[in-house]
Amino acid sequence: MERFTGSFTQQEPLPPEAIDAALRVMQSGRLHRYNTAPGEIAEAAALEEEFAAQTGARYCLAVASGGYALACALRAVGVQPGDRVLTNAFTLAPVPGAIASIGAVPVFVGVTEGLVIDLDDLAAKAGQARVLLLSHMRGHIVDMARLMALCDAQGITVIEDCAHTMGASWAGRLTGRWGAVGCFSTQTYKHANSGEGGLLISDDAQVMARAILLSGSYMLYDRHRAAPPPEAFADLRLVTPNISGRMDNLRAAILRPQLRDLATQCARWNDRYRVLEEGLAQTPGLTLIARPEAEGYVASSFQFLLLDWAPEAIRAVTARCAARGVELKWFGAPEPVAFTSRYESWRYAPGDPMPETDRILTAILDMRLPLTFSLDDCAQIARILRAEVSAVFQGDLTAPDAAARAD
Repeated sequence: MERFTGSFTQQEPLPPEAIDAALRVMQSGRLHRYNTAPGEIAEAAALEEEFAAQTGARYCLAVASGGYALACALRAVGVQPGDRVLTNAFTLAPVPGAIASIGAVPVFVGVTEGLVIDLDDLAAKAGQARVLLLSHMRGHIVDMARLMALCDAQGITVIEDCAHTMGASWAGRLTGRWGAVGCFSTQTYKHANSGEGGLLISDDAQVMARAILLSGSYMLYDRHRAAPPPEAFADLRLVTPNISGRMDNLRAAILRPQLRDLATQCARWNDRYRVLEEGLAQTPGLTLIARPEAEGYVASSFQFLLLDWAPEAIRAVTARCAARGVELKWFGAPEPVAFTSRYESWRYAPGDPMPETDRILTAILDMRLPLTFSLDDCAQIARILRAEVSAVFQGDLTAPDAAARAD
């Protein structure tokens, strides 16, 4: 019986250029973004300038985490305590957590079998809030033209959570460039790795001026190279609280070489995704996620559905795959496990039951796809998944150790 021996949490080493840049920052001792020598451009300021150019945004701000980026963006567009904010029912905890952290109230919107926000449910709930925090969850992108038309007609400001879609697009337009603010993560399991980190982009001078002040610029905002002009700060600088969440120069130095190589890395992720997709095509009982032609996806993880399966059958699939070295995360477990919590898990943000969404969430199996996997690794993983899903679909709920002995 084949067994996969790779690690689902092992990332590639940082590129030599990033390591060299980190060493230079450490040797200088100037890790704080505003601690610069005369004439020196801080690594954080250079990162912002480069990412703004890379995405086509007017402004960019580097911060301490993707979650901080979300909360900062919500404050910057004017969300106040008690305000209601629309967001996906299928997302990860930092998204409703960002809403709750500023005293606002999440309003959950359903999910489709394409694992994107349900636009019909969004239309039905549009009158409940003036801001949508849209999560491109696990790299799946909704029809952004339709979504923006709906939100524009309803006067809803859109903030995009692009933690899983750095470098991805819809109809040729990058995610993060559709709404008022795009928020990105550079946490270890994302498309660029600084351990923790985040980036905000926007074309709105007032929104970005608030974000920079919120991040803890003191009166040093003129040291930002991808920021609005000084006059944008004039009426805001003494009324905007400092909620420190700056990125440091060490993380910025690590990120700059990685972002220059982003397109190559994204292509490598998609190569691995396609091998898995091809290997699992037509597997009985398994539903692959449709990828629309307009979606320029970046696949650093892989999802599939076991729609309408009994919970014990799904548990059997995850256990049998685990016994063969393949780690699956199930969003249908009755209690949160690792990152797989869902909307009814977040007791600080109670919402009404959504039976159709529950049906889909219960069916989702999720798998990380690190670039340390080779294409042959992905083909082997697909064979294991296909075999175990097929076995359980045919009624074999044998415990993994017994299945191994029988083989």
